[in-house]
Amino acid sequence: MIGPTRPSTPTDVEMHAELQLELPPRPASGHKGTFGTVCVVGDCAHKPTTMIGAAAMCGQAAMRAGAGRCVLAVPEPLVVAAGCIAPTATMAGLPIDSDGQIKASGAAEIVDQIMRGASVAAVGCGMGRGQSVQQLVLHLLTQEDYPVVVDADGLRALASIVDVGPDIKAPLVVTPHPGEFQELAAAFKIEADPTSDKERPEAAQKLAQRLGAVVVLKGPATVVSDGQRTWISHLGNVALATGGTGDVLTGLIASFIAQWATGTESIGTKLMSSAILGVSVHGTSADRWAARIGSTGMLATDLLSEIPAAIAALRD
Repeated sequence: MIGPTRPSTPTDVEMHAELQLELPPRPASGHKGTFGTVCVVGDCAHKPTTMIGAAAMCGQAAMRAGAGRCVLAVPEPLVVAAGCIAPTATMAGLPIDSDGQIKASGAAEIVDQIMRGASVAAVGCGMGRGQSVQQLVLHLLTQEDYPVVVDADGLRALASIVDVGPDIKAPLVVTPHPGEFQELAAAFKIEADPTSDKERPEAAQKLAQRLGAVVVLKGPATVVSDGQRTWISHLGNVALATGGTGDVLTGLIASFIAQWATGTESIGTKLMSSAILGVSVHGTSADRWAARIGSTGMLATDLLSEIPAAIAALRD
């Protein structure tokens, strides 16, 4: 059970009794198919903003947290580089146009094929911006066959799609930092300050209600809300203030969703529990690193190496 978090209100204490907060089981007879498959859709080949590595970082976190398989769906020219960063992942190349932008229809077909054998999609890490990104994100959000975790550029795409709210069908987790939250809040007409300690819980709750999603509002004292229940983490430290750690968190949450995919709990409970577990492992990993090294200089790759021990500590 998760212990080293401090719920801030009696409501949070009551919520704990309703949610499955144990880490996913690791039966001795398990194999890679037992623990689910995460599909990560990300990275950008559009010059001059080529981005390589975010999807791989997300996928590595998913594997470190116990997922059985990971498929990285990245622009075709980036497949080799992404595969070198995450050699345990399976690679899928997404078609691009002459400008390096993904072709949304072709990319959607490939992701659909992957998801026939996968448990959850994580979209947005290092993905860049543009109409084709919006179209692919919309495609994922309007299906209802599998859960989706949206981060980074996926969130900006979501904020730019006019009147998308009623069309969202996918079981959904969104993981905005305060800047991304402000873009979403402007798009969905939400008034709340994501930087105010007092307003952050209500901000996450309002966005969760508007999207019908679980919201992970990142930052000091990360807030997780499904619109009815709200939980606040007191794990983690300023060492996390470096590029790539958000991609790691997305991978952790997706991994736990994948591992709980065969359970009997409702999808809402699975998403909320997985978000809380992801935030807890993320913060615990950072705290373990900082206890040895300090609060400066951590790389996201350092965080990856702490995940197994952090999970073992929480499991104990």
